[in-house]
Amino acid sequence: MQGPPLHQGGATPTPLIWLLAGTADGPPLAAALLGRGWRVRLSVVSTAATRVYAPHPRLELRVGDLADDGAVERELEQHRPRWVVDATHPFALRISERLERVCRRRGQPLERLQRPGLGGCGAASTLELPNLAALADLNLRGERLLLAIGSRQLGQALAASNADAHFARILDRPASLQLALAAGLRDHQLACLRPSGPCGDDGDAGALERALCRRWRISAVLCRAGGGRSEALWRQVCGQLGLRLLLLQRPDGPGGDGLPLQPLLEKLGQP
Repeated sequence: MQGPPLHQGGATPTPLIWLLAGTADGPPLAAALLGRGWRVRLSVVSTAATRVYAPHPRLELRVGDLADDGAVERELEQHRPRWVVDATHPFALRISERLERVCRRRGQPLERLQRPGLGGCGAASTLELPNLAALADLNLRGERLLLAIGSRQLGQALAASNADAHFARILDRPASLQLALAAGLRDHQLACLRPSGPCGDDGDAGALERALCRRWRISAVLCRAGGGRSEALWRQVCGQLGLRLLLLQRPDGPGGDGLPLQPLLEKLGQP
């Protein structure tokens, strides 16, 4: 699923923006950039993520991880983007730090999208945590804690928590399952599924998560303040079921917080 560069003969190709994004912020941002006339090279982690992007003659897709600085260097060298735009998840610090480091070294213009936080959506009983280490300061004895923080930090969360029982909702990917098992969780403590719809959706948004919480008799949920669909969902579910919500605050991004959508578009301008 890759469109050719928009140029014919010896004409100068349309300037390129290299956009790194997921399935939440990426589609509207890509659509806005294309609507302004940019050619967009979009990097996503999985083939499944490409399905939420509408085909466009000026949209090129790159699927896969950027495993090291060299991979970023090769992309920049080959495609020569005018801008790099980091619209990855607020907790995806590894790739954001890599982009910041390589682009600064090369003098490559880089901007980061600032995802807005969620307001008073959902759970009333919410405790904000500055980091996972803060779990160790909480008395969670008697709690049955559901970890909804992805798979990479499960080991750290389990080491810090003194809850009576732990469970985790992870994405339905082999790598996520491997990390969860390596952290010490067992099959009966894991659910591999994708989030339902966001807070405020009609229909059965959160039905699977509510059923999961009831099956495991969950009393508290730990999730990340990513500002996206997953946080909205767990706020909603915890509010509906009267569960305690532990909200892991987003870390400071490299190079600052970035720009909200409209100021970002204004700064990028048109090709």
